[in-house]
Amino acid sequence: MQISIRAYAASDLPAMIAIWNEVVRDGVAYPQLEELDAQTGAAFFAAQSFCGVAENEEGAVLGLYILHPNNVGRCGHIANASYAVCGSARGLHIGETLVRHSLDTAKALGFRIMQFNAVVATNIHARHLYERLGFQPLGVIPGGFHLKDGTYADICPYYKTL
Repeated sequence: MQISIRAYAASDLPAMIAIWNEVVRDGVAYPQLEELDAQTGAAFFAAQSFCGVAENEEGAVLGLYILHPNNVGRCGHIANASYAVCGSARGLHIGETLVRHSLDTAKALGFRIMQFNAVVATNIHARHLYERLGFQPLGVIPGGFHLKDGTYADICPYYKTL
């Protein structure tokens, strides 16, 4: 399967919102509790520094990422990103393609560091990917993520110099 990454267009919003909401509903990776609708989704994605979508050769959107500053002012050179792949396309290395693209995009936008604040410790596939791509762990925040089932999982922040 050929996957390409490009900047999102307004016509991508329904697929992007559906993929984002699928991850929110899973309750094991994103901190958000509320799902996006057409209005909140359009505003949310428009507020990012960059949104990339992963599409197959037929033009179907299978994943996305958002990229924005992790903080403001004197820390505004640090980027943060989130990634989502639709459930039916997981395991096809789309996530890796999205992460690599986001690193290049962040650097092109002038960011110097990529930081992930809340990688859930149980998200082994993401953690292995980040470490394989050269991200450094910053430690563990015990019980930092409230899982959908009511339990708590550790979170593992990561960073990579761009």
